[in-house]
Amino acid sequence: MTLAVFFGCAFIAFGPSFALFVFTIAKDPLRVIILIAGAFFWLLSLLLSSLVWFIAIKASNSQDLSLQRGLLIFGVFFSVLLQEVFRFAYYRLLRKANEGLAAISDDDGSAISVRQMAYVAGLGFGIMSGAFSMINILSDSLGPGTVGIFGDSQYYFITAALMTLALTLLHTFWGVVFFEGCEKSRWWVIAAVVGLHLLVAGLSLLNPLYEGSLPPVYVITLLMGVWAFFSSGGSLQSLNALCTCKI
Repeated sequence: MTLAVFFGCAFIAFGPSFALFVFTIAKDPLRVIILIAGAFFWLLSLLLSSLVWFIAIKASNSQDLSLQRGLLIFGVFFSVLLQEVFRFAYYRLLRKANEGLAAISDDDGSAISVRQMAYVAGLGFGIMSGAFSMINILSDSLGPGTVGIFGDSQYYFITAALMTLALTLLHTFWGVVFFEGCEKSRWWVIAAVVGLHLLVAGLSLLNPLYEGSLPPVYVITLLMGVWAFFSSGGSLQSLNALCTCKI
């Protein structure tokens, strides 16, 4: 049973992102490098936010539960803001690198478009975020133990996997929309991405009230997916052509 839970949750959490990697990134070395670098930038943001939270915890009264909860909320929101700062820094780095690639290329165009970089970088952020969200949970799912034996939710593992899936996709969509906002100097787009990221982080604090967190997160994921589709150059005509197998 534990193996079934382990593989089931792993496939739910990482199946779509693994498929995206295999079919759209793995064959292009430049895209693989951009994805790995994106994951590294997310790790840097986690390292810095963890350091700040650790210092705050050590400097506070560990017996004050309300203060500790407040510090947890502060740590979550600070981490989100730092992730978005590093997303912007990565955009700037990729933009400079792309200009350099275009300068030394034999062709007139660059080796990879900004929209492609946005997608790959966002997926890198998402995969690393999902890995850190699920790795310990998957380890616990192998046992020993029984989920919910002390009155906790029996759906902890499956909801954690679904939340990880949503966050992985959201980071991909946020990357596409965020880069478009930077390219066109639409600061309200960047603010919307940051605001939605903060909202999703806030909803996760409702757990284990999963019915209050999971459905809104998936509504946001769906809306962001539509936004990212049109931001990346998609249209109703191209969607209709895809559905009717005319591409």
